[in-house]
Amino acid sequence: MKKILLPQLFILLLLLLSQSAFSQLFNEDLFKFGKALNYVSNYYVDSVNNSELVEDALVGMLKDLDPHSVYMTKEEVKKINEPLQGNFEGVGIQFNILDDTLYVISPISGGPSEKVGVMAGDRIIKINDELVAGVGLTTEGVRERLLGEKGTKVKVEIKRKGVKTPLLFTIIRDKIPIFSLNASYLVDNKIGYIKLNRFSLTTNSEFVKAAEKLKKEGAESLILDLRDNGGGYLEMAIRLSDQFLKDAKIIVYTEGNNAPRTESYSTENGLFVNSNVVILIDEGSASASEIVAGAVQDWDRGIIIGRRSFGKGLVQRPLMLPDGSMIRLTIARYHTPTGRVIQKSYSDGIEKYSEDLLNRYNNGELLNKDSIAFPDSLKYYTLKSKRIVYGGGGIMPDIFVPIDTSAYSKYYSKLIRQGVINMFILDYIDQNRKQILKKYPTFKKYYKNFEVTDKIIDELSVYAENDGITKDTNEKDGISINDIKLLLKALIARDIWDMSEYFQIENQNDKGFLKAVEVLENWDKYKSILEK
Repeated sequence: MKKILLPQLFILLLLLLSQSAFSQLFNEDLFKFGKALNYVSNYYVDSVNNSELVEDALVGMLKDLDPHSVYMTKEEVKKINEPLQGNFEGVGIQFNILDDTLYVISPISGGPSEKVGVMAGDRIIKINDELVAGVGLTTEGVRERLLGEKGTKVKVEIKRKGVKTPLLFTIIRDKIPIFSLNASYLVDNKIGYIKLNRFSLTTNSEFVKAAEKLKKEGAESLILDLRDNGGGYLEMAIRLSDQFLKDAKIIVYTEGNNAPRTESYSTENGLFVNSNVVILIDEGSASASEIVAGAVQDWDRGIIIGRRSFGKGLVQRPLMLPDGSMIRLTIARYHTPTGRVIQKSYSDGIEKYSEDLLNRYNNGELLNKDSIAFPDSLKYYTLKSKRIVYGGGGIMPDIFVPIDTSAYSKYYSKLIRQGVINMFILDYIDQNRKQILKKYPTFKKYYKNFEVTDKIIDELSVYAENDGITKDTNEKDGISINDIKLLLKALIARDIWDMSEYFQIENQNDKGFLKAVEVLENWDKYKSILEK
């Protein structure tokens, strides 16, 4: 088994040292670690993999620092960078696996699969002459076969509904965009809606393009949906915040023991500096999302609606290692303009930290704002109206909206958890795509006229029973039926059109969204929140 020589280990460990420690190459701790590894390598009873030992040591060293300082292998670095960089290289399809068959949900617009004629609903039965139907193919297996370097070729054999013989396509792989903008549409004549799922390198350009379109269509105010947005690049959070703040307003500052205070300010180029703004957040909104919400709240520029955000306010710096692996080391903390620390406490250890969201639910925080208690030591005042806001972990919204549990029966929950609804929709669209598009050639007609009938619900019930999920006898008239129908209609729209159409339907019954619309339609009533 290949072993790392001791000099190589010293070089690796040197990269973990700060410049001030560089001159202390042979300090006692470093020498001790190298000596211990050398003993294990030369005297242990069995063969050992020194690379794995070093990786385990790195993991152990970082895990006790804070929850977000981590070691990542070369493969993990590549996977995590793809969504943040905004693209990957492959054939460009959205897919799913149903009944051991690889289905194309839709080719990505402008991607290589669309260019050669691959269509939604196609079944891929062979990839590079390898049979992939009926062989237990996994999602990871699909990725391994279809992803690849730009310019390389992949052959696929496709079975298309209504075509007797298989179709052969040669697809030349290319860069495929990963969009951070989930949805953008005009709610009514004056309110725009934009939902972001992450902060990647393309986020600001995507936002600007969508915002300019909405403004041309008549949008005078904006709902920015950052729920379940786990963050991403700090620079993109700064640029997005800049869209709402007037010139020379501090957006965020970072500071750490070995990182001097660094401040970021707004410019005069924002698209919504004079518009009414509502930002939606929840317990899944983290990091960059919290920077945007915190800046808007601290400057009294908009109303924050939802539930307390996640509470991730640590700045990580990527530090590359010789083999392509990486350490993401926490070097500073984020502070909102008032000085609030976004990061929640991790003093009780990582295990307790990881249970925080579960504890919020068990303590009733997701259901009742009054269950949250902040000490006076965490009290801050906004910069314009001197409203009271609190630090110490996450951004607390101005208007609290509890999590909605009333409409979720056990039956509905099982359908969601076991993925039955998604699989049913995939099968339903495969059978009915042409009929739906013939009857509803535009989304506008579909939105207005399409109804999920009792017949479709009965088909879903039979489908679910085949998966071991039995409907309660009173479920058809129960609390979940309208929500199931709405979700089915939204999922059909997503697979035939896109995510914007999905959210236009799904938001009809979303309490946070509806509260945001109410606030913007009655701004004079609610702006007093910003003037307290």
